[in-house]
Amino acid sequence: MNKKSWHQDKDKRQKWMQFMQDFNPQIDPQTIRLMDELGQISRAIYQMGGQSVEGAKLSFAQYRVLMHLFFAEEMGERAELNPSEISDRQGVSRNTTSTFIRSLEEEGLVERRLDPHDRRRFNISLTDAGRDVVRQHTRQHLETIDRFFSVLGRDERVDLLKMLQKLGVRAEAANSGAC
Repeated sequence: MNKKSWHQDKDKRQKWMQFMQDFNPQIDPQTIRLMDELGQISRAIYQMGGQSVEGAKLSFAQYRVLMHLFFAEEMGERAELNPSEISDRQGVSRNTTSTFIRSLEEEGLVERRLDPHDRRRFNISLTDAGRDVVRQHTRQHLETIDRFFSVLGRDERVDLLKMLQKLGVRAEAANSGAC
């Protein structure tokens, strides 16, 4: 028997929306639904990303660190990034990034070196094993993501991208206090 997820249960979803509206009666119920749907889809995509690189025996977040390093290296940007740059690219805290780097270093996938220009800092680079992990798992990851979005036609993908970019600008403004 297939059990409905919490978000698929119409009665529970309606009760949730009413509960939320009790806090702010003027809010459009669609706003609550959009917030919930975007959150659920975001978590599902992230989980799917993790499943697509399961063979690497890394979390999706760890894999993304390797991808950012590989990208910087391959695009001629430079062969090393400092933890702050990785943190910024990942959109996570520096403490979280430090944890990722430490675990990847223990696995022999990255190495850290003192920054020759600032001996108080260090830079992170891929090892050969780290490059191999990226090369071995990226195709599968991209195929998984492509299959996910194939449910949308080309025009729908273009429209969704525009809407998400519009929301992204609004989110950036809200996070910077400009909204």
